[in-house]
Amino acid sequence: MVLRVFCVSKTDRMNPHERIKGIGGFNSNNTRWWLTISDAIVGMREGRWSFYVENPPGHRVNVIIAKSMQGHEYLKTTADGEHPNNLLYLPECPS
Repeated sequence: MVLRVFCVSKTDRMNPHERIKGIGGFNSNNTRWWLTISDAIVGMREGRWSFYVENPPGHRVNVIIAKSMQGHEYLKTTADGEHPNNLLYLPECPS
C-alpha cells in the first residue's frame, strides 16, 4: 500500500535523525492513520507500506529508510534538490 504522509510528530530533540517519532496521513475513507517511526520502518521492510510526501503539491518525493553514522535507523525523503528532508517541513500531526 502506498501512503501519502501529511504530518509528523516530533520530539524535542534537535538531532534530525531522532527528531521525528511518528508519521501520519489519511486513508481512502478520510480516516486518519498514524505510525511510529519504528512501526513504519518494519512495515516498509516487510513490503506492507511505502510512503511519499508531496512538496510542492503534485511533486511526489519518496520516503526511504536511512541510517545515521551511529547506526540509528530513521525515515527521510529522497533528494529532490530543494529540501534535504521534506518530512521535517510537514506540519505537526494532531494529538
